[in-house]
Amino acid sequence: MSLWAVILAGGVGSRFWPISTPALPKQLLPLVTDAPMLRDAVDRLLPLVPAERLLILTNAQLAPAIAALLPELPAANVIAEPRPAGTAAALAWASRTVAERDPQAVLLSVHADWAIADGEGFRTTLLRAANVAEAEDVLVTVGITPVRPDPGFGYIEPDGRVGQVAQKVARFLEKPDRARAAELIARGCLWNSGIFVWRVARYLAEVRAHCPEVARALDAPDLAAFFAGVQSISVDVGVLERSERVAVVPGSFGWDDVGTWAALGRVRPKDAADNALHGDVTAVRARGNVAFSAGPSVVLYGVENLVVVTIDGLTVVTTPEASADLKTLLEALPQRLRDRA
Repeated sequence: MSLWAVILAGGVGSRFWPISTPALPKQLLPLVTDAPMLRDAVDRLLPLVPAERLLILTNAQLAPAIAALLPELPAANVIAEPRPAGTAAALAWASRTVAERDPQAVLLSVHADWAIADGEGFRTTLLRAANVAEAEDVLVTVGITPVRPDPGFGYIEPDGRVGQVAQKVARFLEKPDRARAAELIARGCLWNSGIFVWRVARYLAEVRAHCPEVARALDAPDLAAFFAGVQSISVDVGVLERSERVAVVPGSFGWDDVGTWAALGRVRPKDAADNALHGDVTAVRARGNVAFSAGPSVVLYGVENLVVVTIDGLTVVTTPEASADLKTLLEALPQRLRDRA
């Protein structure tokens, strides 16, 4: 099997304001370990896919910083999208690029800004999914075995076997409320991780058959013409929900999409009092806090269950629940503070 990978790394990470900005977004920050999240993502894949078969899809503003962060990748493998156009188009361009170099390739697709606790289990699951994609000629997604009824994730309902280790996808379900999430888990549903694996020829065929929003530009002469011609749509809506050739392989390797500041309490190491701390932070008689300092000294004393973030003279103090809704906060702030986002 000729295995390739693409890492999607073009987002702006607005949910991690004020640390994350368009010029230095979530995937370029050391949120989970002491390395940028994209560096961690690449290092997880390199035992499975060599650098010359690893693509990064990002935007023009971030491409130079990413190339500097990943010197082992060929320059041509860092691809700058001219504009955001949704994951269906991004993965179509990645699949087309790989197909031109290696028509029989199987492509893994992951995001740059996840936490993975078990790297070996992650790679084992990806390889299992790649074997299904090659043997059954289907589009494969990895469904995470849920560990809690989380309303922050989409869900996958499996139905029927595909080969020995996969199941057919009955449907994709949007983010439910907590009670509905518990019901879905009881029915055997899985978290929708956003990990995809397919033969590049199969994905391009499914795009032509089911996704006119992207198919109209598949034969464009170059990157600019392709992105100018597509309509923005996600791969879930544009391809996977319309195709009959979609399977799911279950996985359990400590996956988290690290979607809010509060998520750092799940994925970062904690002290004896259950505090997740980064930077120059001291906690005294403090419990269950998340604190991230990008420079200034922070002291937590006698507080519980707070999120504290500080950078360059700006400090944000909130709760884990409120940290999931920074959009509302930003809309309420004076312009001089919003401009820092």
